[in-house]
Amino acid sequence: MALFWVEECGIRVFRVDNPHTKPFYFWGWLIGEIKKKHPDVLFLSEAFTRPKIMNELAKQGFTQSYTYFTWRNTKAELIEYVTELTQTEQKEFFRPNFWPNTPDILPFALQTGNESVYLQKYFLAATLSSSVGIYGPAYEFLVHQPMAKGKEEYLNSEKYEVYHWDWEAKNKLTTLITRINHIRKQQESLQQTNNIVFCKTDNEQLIAYYKFNDAKTDHTLMVCSLNAQNPLQAVVRLPLEELGNQPVRVTDLITGNSYWWDREWNFVELHPALPFHLFKIER
Repeated sequence: MALFWVEECGIRVFRVDNPHTKPFYFWGWLIGEIKKKHPDVLFLSEAFTRPKIMNELAKQGFTQSYTYFTWRNTKAELIEYVTELTQTEQKEFFRPNFWPNTPDILPFALQTGNESVYLQKYFLAATLSSSVGIYGPAYEFLVHQPMAKGKEEYLNSEKYEVYHWDWEAKNKLTTLITRINHIRKQQESLQQTNNIVFCKTDNEQLIAYYKFNDAKTDHTLMVCSLNAQNPLQAVVRLPLEELGNQPVRVTDLITGNSYWWDREWNFVELHPALPFHLFKIER
């Protein structure tokens, strides 16, 4: 049946629901057989389960995997988790796909409906990982009512009823998501996950990280506030040892503003209305 979908219907991406409920051997066999004929077909493992099981599914051939990013909110949690994914043996077999929400999961962080939180979470997902996904309309239109207090599931879920979304509707979230995705297509440093260096800051509610492509011809610096209520001021340490110990020009690809940074520590200010910078670095 899977080959029928590929060969007769042109399907090239499969999102597999709860693959951990099936034997590992089955997935290794199925994915291997399909890739013999169609190596471009992708398999996304939608498995929120124990780490060892998620790792084994990746080893059996799943191209990408759901991750715990959905529940990583603080600076320490994000740095620890991304470091685990990119600096341990996991980087050899586990390709993470970062989802702020899914059709099944409305995490507590999104249940306030605060627009700034939605902006932060998408920006982090889209720039920390080369692969990102959202349960789109619900996310873009700030749908945030849970099934019940203490539950991480949508009320009136599309799993149980048919929605008719206005696909032409635009708002701030759709505009910025579109802009971020356009930048991701342009900047090679954002098309990979493992080349990442976290930068020091003097504010624990602000996270900063530098990314580069393999050839080190494309460099980006992301700075994101984790405070959805108040403006933040901080200084960020440039990874000068990675940049050749010379002044750099940074251009915010979201706003178009440019600055010369000629020192190790540099000032930034972020507001809940636009809680991030996406800088292109030019030496």
